[in-house]
Amino acid sequence: MLITRFAPSPTGYLHIGGLRTALFSYLWAKKNNGKFVLRIEDTDKARNSKEATDAILEAFEWLGLEHDGEIVYQSQRDEIYAGYIKELLEAGKAYKCYMSKEELTQLRETQMANNERTMYNGKYRDFEGTPPKGIEPVIRIKAPLSGEIIVKDGVKGDVSFKAEDILDDFVIARSDGSATYNFVVTIDDHLMGINEVMRGDDHLSNTPKQIVVYEALGFDVPMFYHVPMIHNSAGKKLSKRDGATDVMAYKEMGYTPQALLNFLVRLGWSHGDQEIFSMDEMKTLFDPQDINKSASIYNTQKLDWLNAHYIKNSSNTELAELLSPYGLVLTSHDKKEILLDVLKDRAKTLKELAELTKEILTTPSSYDEKAVKKAFKGDAIKILNAFGAKITATKELHLPSDYHTLMEQVVSEMEIGFGKIGQPLRVALLGKMSGPGLDSVMAILGRDETMIRIANAISAH
Repeated sequence: MLITRFAPSPTGYLHIGGLRTALFSYLWAKKNNGKFVLRIEDTDKARNSKEATDAILEAFEWLGLEHDGEIVYQSQRDEIYAGYIKELLEAGKAYKCYMSKEELTQLRETQMANNERTMYNGKYRDFEGTPPKGIEPVIRIKAPLSGEIIVKDGVKGDVSFKAEDILDDFVIARSDGSATYNFVVTIDDHLMGINEVMRGDDHLSNTPKQIVVYEALGFDVPMFYHVPMIHNSAGKKLSKRDGATDVMAYKEMGYTPQALLNFLVRLGWSHGDQEIFSMDEMKTLFDPQDINKSASIYNTQKLDWLNAHYIKNSSNTELAELLSPYGLVLTSHDKKEILLDVLKDRAKTLKELAELTKEILTTPSSYDEKAVKKAFKGDAIKILNAFGAKITATKELHLPSDYHTLMEQVVSEMEIGFGKIGQPLRVALLGKMSGPGLDSVMAILGRDETMIRIANAISAH
């Protein structure tokens, strides 16, 4: 069975690059009827944050990325790691290193002065003497001193590393007994049955070290997919300004889960010229062999376009639910259908849709000065009074077409252009010149609210 994983460190927010890696891993597992598991790599006790862990889980819930089985927390597995460290020590594949911090610093300074690569010199690799007193040793693994380490990568192909260029006897346990990142990742991936690992290519340099641990313990080495980074439009690493922000901030900005996931799946992967993918299509079509070998470019306009598509194609019932966090109670609004039908083509985000909705439902407390100057001149007040009289005299007013008929009657009877009634009426209803069709606005507001807003505008001008 194919098993993938996502293994974030709870030292900060879940960012967009991490989420893309999680999505790719999730899709590949689901396509193959496999498992997608979640591991929290919380061994860095000084930097870990419960809030960060909660935020990661909240993001997964919001996006609907369900993991299989219980969440694994590395902080609860110290005894497991200690057991494997002991195994390597007993097998002579790891050893205790008593080099002090001062010695190590001096070694590195000497190497730098000689223009040599800074690395541990293997002083205690085959040490058989009496250990120095007062020093708690670290544990180092015996890494190969020559030859090549081949990383089999589904994105980059085989990547070869010369052992002498990248490996010294790296530390697998600190002096306090705590295991290091490259060691615990290897142990956990093996014990959790992870056989395909997808992660950012910033992890590629760690992979040879992890292969050393796999081979020392006799574990099968998984297939790796190192995914190129996401860059901004200038080809540089994403900053917060570009979009490298907390995933949950996208919810606050008004993006839908479907749009965000669709956007991410296209960052570095493609299926012909198709741009819009349902989750079922992603699960069916995704293949990591098709991941681009070069970095992806983050494009806010593309995300906005996708989000507008999903808003436009959402049912009004769904949209009413999605707008509730913005203080809008539309689920029982009698004109919900007209309201959302009119507005959902005009908004790129849910936040923008909420603002447009509030602009219609909130009685204007002020009026745009430029709009008033343009609209309230000549017979504007007379025209609004005439229109108000039509509303008062008409018993059945429900649909936009009902209000539009009244507007046409005023235009015809007063022999004026449509703009003569449209401009002052729009300012009266919305406080400004822009907005959706007036007939729809009045149908949403209803007779009473429409008359109140017309009366307010007349008295104000």
